[in-house]
Amino acid sequence: MKSMSGKELSRILKNAGWNLVRVHGSHHIFMKEGRRERLSVPVHSNRPLKKGLLAAILKLAGIEE
Repeated sequence: MKSMSGKELSRILKNAGWNLVRVHGSHHIFMKEGRRERLSVPVHSNRPLKKGLLAAILKLAGIEE
């Protein structure tokens, strides 16, 4: 899996239909119509996300790697 930053993941989630509902500190909270999940993406400049966190967020979002 290619590592990516929180900014890149946020862009991917927006393209997949997830809406940014609020920003709490450095965490961007995404929701999607018809889904119960709420995704929290840490955006710390361009630091890459850890592989486990990235995989978990993509799995919850229903996005293939």
